[in-house]
Amino acid sequence: MKNLRITLLVLTVSILGYSCQRPEQSGGVPVVGFVEAFEDATIAQARDGFEAALRDSGYSESDGTIRFVRRNAQGDAATLNQIISYFNSQQVDLIGTSTTLATIAAVQRSKDIPIFQTVTAMPEILGLLESDGQPPALLFGTGENLNYIDTSFAIITQMVKPKGEQLRVGMIYNQSEPQSVEAYKRIESLAESMDVHVEALPLNNSAEAQLVVRTLLTNQIDAFFANPDNTVFAAFETILKNCHDKGVPVFTSESGLVSRGAVAAFGADIYRWGYQSGAQAAVYLKNRLTDSLQVEMLQVRKRVYNPDAAERFGFSFPETFEAL
Repeated sequence: MKNLRITLLVLTVSILGYSCQRPEQSGGVPVVGFVEAFEDATIAQARDGFEAALRDSGYSESDGTIRFVRRNAQGDAATLNQIISYFNSQQVDLIGTSTTLATIAAVQRSKDIPIFQTVTAMPEILGLLESDGQPPALLFGTGENLNYIDTSFAIITQMVKPKGEQLRVGMIYNQSEPQSVEAYKRIESLAESMDVHVEALPLNNSAEAQLVVRTLLTNQIDAFFANPDNTVFAAFETILKNCHDKGVPVFTSESGLVSRGAVAAFGADIYRWGYQSGAQAAVYLKNRLTDSLQVEMLQVRKRVYNPDAAERFGFSFPETFEAL
């Protein structure tokens, strides 16, 4: 019996020791933890692009030259924090983050692992600058400022004829997301310079979207602008249906939402956004140096429109716009 207890103790220690190993210890390949803040088909293109860039640089799961630990927080903040803590405990080689909330969580909870952001605003917009005015030392990848929103919003003024004397554009924004609030403020200022009235309502999560949008639609808006934030992405089909039921066209600054039914946008190619960040991650894995890396501006934007939505509302777009 004594020998049996000793054997069981040794076996237990061995199992615990194996489970606490770094993920790459069993295969000798780099391990990438990739976290998405919520489930969304459009946003998922960023992860696809991120992984494609690594494959193009010689890091392929099928070839056994890299391992991915993929996690999705399903819109839950506590789960998001747990995912980052898990990546820390497993000592992954780098963390890829998709959308603002994932990036903020990673920066706040991981201090020793390089972070490569995608589908996220630039650090200064998110309030992530250090006391010296610089981004966090281990934050890299690709970000976006809000300049492109001006061009996207201007499309509405070119395409939509107001019912009254002044064009009225509705929008919702997540008051707990810095990027969303900043975008709203920018749009409000831009609209004023264009003599456009913005009717905006705040919300806290996608579950509130239907009630808030329906309230907004009672204010006789001529068009709806889908603000670039996580809540809008998560609730977009709800937003679109309610607007269409009232004959209100939806415009946006995100090409992915045009694929899902918005009329038009001048915005980011989500796949290319992820690819640009993944290319940076590949550079790091090759030399393990960060001296040449920083948060870069997104390089690929395009003018796009949805043919079905355009036909529904009688809009025609020039050849400078790509049909999705």
